[in-house]
Amino acid sequence: MQKKSEWWKGAVIYEIAPISFQDTDGDGKGDLRGLERRIDYLTWLGIDAVWLTPFYPSPMLDFGYDIADYCAVEPIFGSLEDFDRIVERLHGEDIKVVIDFVPNHTSDKHPWFTESRSSRTSAKRDWYVWADAAPNGGPPNNWQSRFGGSAWEWDENTEQYYYHSFLLEQPDLNWRNPQVRSAMADVLRFWMRRGVDGFRFDASAVLAEDALLRDDPIDPDADESTPPPQRLMRVFSDDRPESQRYIEELRHVI
Repeated sequence: MQKKSEWWKGAVIYEIAPISFQDTDGDGKGDLRGLERRIDYLTWLGIDAVWLTPFYPSPMLDFGYDIADYCAVEPIFGSLEDFDRIVERLHGEDIKVVIDFVPNHTSDKHPWFTESRSSRTSAKRDWYVWADAAPNGGPPNNWQSRFGGSAWEWDENTEQYYYHSFLLEQPDLNWRNPQVRSAMADVLRFWMRRGVDGFRFDASAVLAEDALLRDDPIDPDADESTPPPQRLMRVFSDDRPESQRYIEELRHVI
């Protein structure tokens, strides 16, 4: 018999992007109150859980996956009070709530990164992945962004590169730093206290990078028709064994 705590193994989970689900204030964007308005419909569907894509404060350069505050609600979607009310109502219909958790990177507008890039001696400098330029002045290695081009961006103020697996406005957190891991565990606790039942971990394969920043080897099967981001064998920038360990640590929090 399946344990009650393992409900997710056989659950029917309905993904909802709040920005496009239901608009209640006429601004052309969905909001949390729109989701609340459709709870009867969700109940009628017979689903076991809803999975909400990011609704956090964000510049919205990547559909909300560029997060500026992990513990708040983007005003265009509503408020924490709206979120709490929705969780309560969904639970009243025996529907669980799963939310997107984006641990790999933040927005470059996040206060953590603002502080990190302010100075090489900043207390949060090591919260992100920084590196000196290569001897030729270029990026530290050949790692590629998922969206094309170098995964490194030069910071004029502190004269180092920072790493971004995705957009340059999405700097990667440094998961080798125990303070980062502790802060992200606190994020999970914040939402669990508000009744969240589970999390979908975004971009978990790229949490950790090679500590020596070694070049990814060229894929011998790639040719001119292969998109540039796929021409490398991402053995040093993806799927590092440390990533699995970090995820296991967070599972203990949940």
